[in-house]
Amino acid sequence: MKKANKFLALGLAAVMTLGMTACGSNSGKDSNAGATASTQKTEDASGKTYTVGICQLVQHEALDAATEGFKTALQDKLGDAVKFDEQNAQGDSATCATIVNSFVSSNVDLILANATAPLQAAAAATTDIPILGTSVTDYATALDMDNASWDGLTGRNISGTSDLAPLKDQAAMLQELFPDAKNVGLLYCSAEANSEYQVKVMTKELEALGYTCTSYSFVDSNDIASIVQNAVSASDVMYIPTDNTAASNTEVINNIASEAGVPIIAGEAGICRGCGVATLSISYYDLGYQTGEMAAEILADGKDVSTMEIQFAPKVTKQYNADLCKKLNITVPDDYEALAAE
Repeated sequence: MKKANKFLALGLAAVMTLGMTACGSNSGKDSNAGATASTQKTEDASGKTYTVGICQLVQHEALDAATEGFKTALQDKLGDAVKFDEQNAQGDSATCATIVNSFVSSNVDLILANATAPLQAAAAATTDIPILGTSVTDYATALDMDNASWDGLTGRNISGTSDLAPLKDQAAMLQELFPDAKNVGLLYCSAEANSEYQVKVMTKELEALGYTCTSYSFVDSNDIASIVQNAVSASDVMYIPTDNTAASNTEVINNIASEAGVPIIAGEAGICRGCGVATLSISYYDLGYQTGEMAAEILADGKDVSTMEIQFAPKVTKQYNADLCKKLNITVPDDYEALAAE
């Protein structure tokens, strides 16, 4: 009898073990059933996982390079422990708001705002999730802060990197290449606050060098051709800052300005490659990589984003558009580098 009871107990234990195994298996399936592609996270060796939402204003060379540099830096630092939800607003500010609000709803660990409009949308959407900007020229202007007391810290859940090349040096470049010019037309999109900021600073710098400056602003791509036509008719040389709308319309600008024989100094390499003769350029890939390193400090090391100063590109380079310089009979000094073809 005791022997029979022993066999019965062993049998019951086996059944219970199988039942527990089956329950464990079903539980695992159920726990993953509600996960989505935008919210699933990949674990690293320590079990920590991170989801980063990327909102890029528009597709063009500079912003694309910044996003790529950012992602590469985070992958170099965190490997497979980081997942990206990357979205492009196609140049529309309202779409930026929709994208970043979806990131907030998904409770991402960090938001990358690539350009000013995404940064402003992210700032309006959350005061909790860390936000890093890149390809943003002036954070004080973008966030409606007092420039007079600006110390490089936002004091809130926002930091990042600035794509501002030294405007004083850009003005000196224009004078170096076009010392006999008198009238400078400054072309920018009025919807981009950072472009307006650059134009104001450049106007002061150029007027101090003796140039007469006139600003020409367009609202969007629909009126850019007519504004450029007005600008070239009254300008000896033109300047375009780091402006996203202009960067997306360089072919239109070039068709008008180059045919009129009016050279353009550009704020960044992408615009220069499309319609400019020279630029004092930064590497947007390096800028994005620098931002990715900041993100790794926040995610993996727990650094407080509100204590991180806005950072700038480590170096600038004099570059020129060889084909357009040849067409306009412009000779550049030896310390300029020819822009590589796309």
